[in-house]
Amino acid sequence: MSAGRVYLETFGCQMNELDSELVSGALVSLGYRFVPGPDEADVVLYNTCSVREHAEQKVWSRLGELALRKKDDPGLVVGVLGCMAERDGTDLIRRMPVVDVLCGPGELDKLPSLVDNALRTRRSLMADAPDARPADGIDRRSARQVALQGNASRRTATLAAAEDSLEQLDLSRSTSPLDTPGRRSAYVRITRGCNKFCTYCVVPFTRGAEVHRPPDHIIDECRRLADAGVVEITLLGQTVNHYRFEHGAAVTVGGVTQPQKGRAFTGGHARDPLAGANVTTFADLLRRIHEEVPHLGRLRFVTSYPRDFGDDVLEVIRDHPRICRYLHVPAQSGSDRLLKAMNRGYTVGEYVEFIDRARAVLDQPEIGRPLTLSGDFIVGFPGETEDDFASTVALLRRARYKNAFIFKYSPRPGTVAFDRLEDDVPEDVKRRRNNHLLAVQTEVSDEISKEYLGRTVGVFVEGPSRKQRKAERAGRPAPGATGTIPLTIAGRDADRSPAAEGALEAGAADAEAGTIQWASRTDGDLIVFFDAPSPDTGRDLTGRLLRVEVTGASNLALFGTLSRDPAPV
Repeated sequence: MSAGRVYLETFGCQMNELDSELVSGALVSLGYRFVPGPDEADVVLYNTCSVREHAEQKVWSRLGELALRKKDDPGLVVGVLGCMAERDGTDLIRRMPVVDVLCGPGELDKLPSLVDNALRTRRSLMADAPDARPADGIDRRSARQVALQGNASRRTATLAAAEDSLEQLDLSRSTSPLDTPGRRSAYVRITRGCNKFCTYCVVPFTRGAEVHRPPDHIIDECRRLADAGVVEITLLGQTVNHYRFEHGAAVTVGGVTQPQKGRAFTGGHARDPLAGANVTTFADLLRRIHEEVPHLGRLRFVTSYPRDFGDDVLEVIRDHPRICRYLHVPAQSGSDRLLKAMNRGYTVGEYVEFIDRARAVLDQPEIGRPLTLSGDFIVGFPGETEDDFASTVALLRRARYKNAFIFKYSPRPGTVAFDRLEDDVPEDVKRRRNNHLLAVQTEVSDEISKEYLGRTVGVFVEGPSRKQRKAERAGRPAPGATGTIPLTIAGRDADRSPAAEGALEAGAADAEAGTIQWASRTDGDLIVFFDAPSPDTGRDLTGRLLRVEVTGASNLALFGTLSRDPAPV
């Protein structure tokens, strides 16, 4: 049987993006071909997220559309992957019989066989009833290919290791070349799952207990990616700074060292007192990757948990120049009362102590190495008062994030808050607080961006900007990023505001022939746009580490020109 055409759409976080990349590579290796839209596909897969209600509603809408299509195309295979599949289980198929494949995030290594079985089942049904019509019911019959982790996520360390076949999915990726031509960045997973059980979050139930991958596997994967041309790697984990691997306790199954179940973190603010020659801590892992993969241009990581961030990690970042000085550390609230209700495990004072400590070690703008922070906040959590919200605003101003991800609370089935806490903050109040916090963050972001005017920053070039690509698809010149635009657009989105649009369009007329707008990022994750020759001139800058002189700033981005300074980035 010939392999089919696959369309895969991803919702949610960077972890889901990596999962989709690994799944795609596994399917391609078996002969499946990916297509850009669902209408062209024999297999449609949705990799889902349960953290935000909006993402789930999109999935239900997509499934409703496919249910209509399947009436005329009963051979279509539909799959739901990820956290939504794990949380809802087979109830999802009962609600949406159009779904043929259900695969949780802890079972993604089984997806190729599930898809293959579903294709065979659908084609068998069609062969048995070649003249079937929608009224015959063939379109409503799910192939029911299901792989869910269930309660296996909380088994003993030894049993969990013996049954952890998901590591093979990561290992198979590490031997593969880059899938996307011109791509120069990649994610590498170092931990899976979470042990924190925040009351608003479903991740510990859908992704299971925290496990840490063997450091040699991680370093080998980073080395292979760098050999294939990757310049920047981001290490991923729900609580990435919890990474801790005990070599003496490692279990080997089938010749492969398996991930380890997470253990209580004992590091505090200094070195882990239990760490030694047989233990690789997160600080050790960062140091090893930096030293053992010297041809990797940049190393960053997300997401960090504030309470358990040791000084040893800060010192490693400080002493190793290719590790980015950027920390994504969610706070979620500025109220101690709400942090306790969220089961976050720290107070506002402890959070502030951490960011002050991090800045004392890492913030060195005088040598061109400032520390930048980003965070997450939930507004309208059950019981949030105006005083609680005022405390959150104060914390956001105090922390001075370069950006913050701000969300309205929505009850998520499967969480403690859904079962035990009344969603008692009215929707209009949530909306007002959300908009106010966004506005405050815009002010802070604008202030931080203005501080970069006149500076020269090192950037990693991601490729032509989104505006550039959009303009090329429309068959017209793209707006320039420098020259005629205002130097500072205070508190506004320079890539979307009408004034900036007009200025950028006008700048295109003066742009040098063969010049396009490029998008790049500093090691602090600030977006930087600049004009430079296009790839058509033989100068493809994608993946290059360059220096840019900042001449313009908005709350969302910096603008500049390529520097002639030969100093290394």
